[in-house]
Amino acid sequence: FYRSREDLLRHGLYDPIPKMRILLGSVGFNEGEINKLEAAATERVMADFQKAQTASEPDTSSVEDHVFAPTPIKEERGIRDPHKGERVMMVDAALHAVEELMEEYPEAVLYGQDVGNRLGGVFREAATLAEKFGDHRVFNTAIQEAYIIGSTVGLSALGMKPIVEVQFGDYIYPGLNQMVSEVAKSCYLSNGKFPVQMLLRVPVGAYGGGGPYHSGSIESTLLSIKGIKIVYPSNAADMKGLMKAAFHDPNPVVMLEHKGLYWSKVPGTDDARTIEPEKDYILPLGKANTVLNADPASLRAGETVCVITYGMGVYWAKAASEMHPGKVEIIDLRTLYPLDEAAIYEATQRHGKVLVLTEEQQNNSFAEALSLRISNNCYHFLDAKVEVMGALNLPAVPINVSLEAAMLPTALKVADRIGKLLAY
Repeated sequence: FYRSREDLLRHGLYDPIPKMRILLGSVGFNEGEINKLEAAATERVMADFQKAQTASEPDTSSVEDHVFAPTPIKEERGIRDPHKGERVMMVDAALHAVEELMEEYPEAVLYGQDVGNRLGGVFREAATLAEKFGDHRVFNTAIQEAYIIGSTVGLSALGMKPIVEVQFGDYIYPGLNQMVSEVAKSCYLSNGKFPVQMLLRVPVGAYGGGGPYHSGSIESTLLSIKGIKIVYPSNAADMKGLMKAAFHDPNPVVMLEHKGLYWSKVPGTDDARTIEPEKDYILPLGKANTVLNADPASLRAGETVCVITYGMGVYWAKAASEMHPGKVEIIDLRTLYPLDEAAIYEATQRHGKVLVLTEEQQNNSFAEALSLRISNNCYHFLDAKVEVMGALNLPAVPINVSLEAAMLPTALKVADRIGKLLAY
């Protein structure tokens, strides 16, 4: 009623149904066959519509069902520290994990920005893979994040196992429409029939003057999307084990990989290099790790703090703990969703003082939300309010390295906050 007849006729030229009839005719279908196909489609739609109309109301107790499909990976298994194993960098652990998966699963494909044969990823995280598996399984895409993410829906429906990459966290935003509208909702809206199996790799984090378009932290943005899982490893062994678990998960999983930890070039991050686990090693999502234990005597005396963190925060916390020997426990979350709440609350109850540490800008962050959750669940065990430390609340990471350092947490800043908590 709001468009003229001429306008409707003009736009009718682009109607996909008449265009499909012409296409079918061009490949050999006659008019009778096309009419029969159209009638069958109409009959099916009407039958499904009638079925929906007469269906009973759903049981309201099922409202939370099918957010995720069940994952087969429940327990840590395989050899994490093989005898005579070699230390590797995080970037190589990831490369080897993908290589092993593609060797075993011919349905696995790897694509994204610059991961193909010529470059092998801007961090060399896909080096040699195109040469080994061919351009039909490892290839570049256009600089179009919506396509990279959205295409996994169709591939997953066909039984493929897509491993895709968005080159930097700051580039993720054009792909959020597909992530939110299609990828995250598919399992829930189909009653578990069509989960999207997608492993999305995203280098993130600031170091070395990467600047405002290559240094962002995006976990809080992603965690606001229900229906996806978020992994954030801090060392090579976790990278490999979590990569394998994410691949086998039938749901969409985003792996956030701190580019400052890839090669352990940032001072104090050499522990990101670990003995490479065996091919069979797999680490389930949702399991935190205690990186550092406090001294038992200090714990009994009530003179300890628990730092809950992930990614680069693990190394800021480890360096800060050296200024408070024996008085700091460090929990590496490793997975942000699903979250190991049991480990977080158990540590909180033992120490009574907690610092949640993040690289993200602090206001309205995942870290602040987690601090409230800890307070709500452990209120009677707390000896001080749960502290949060993140980056300054700036719209972008400065390209100047001095300003970058001023924006981010550092070991000294973390040590100072720990000292104040200990003195409380």
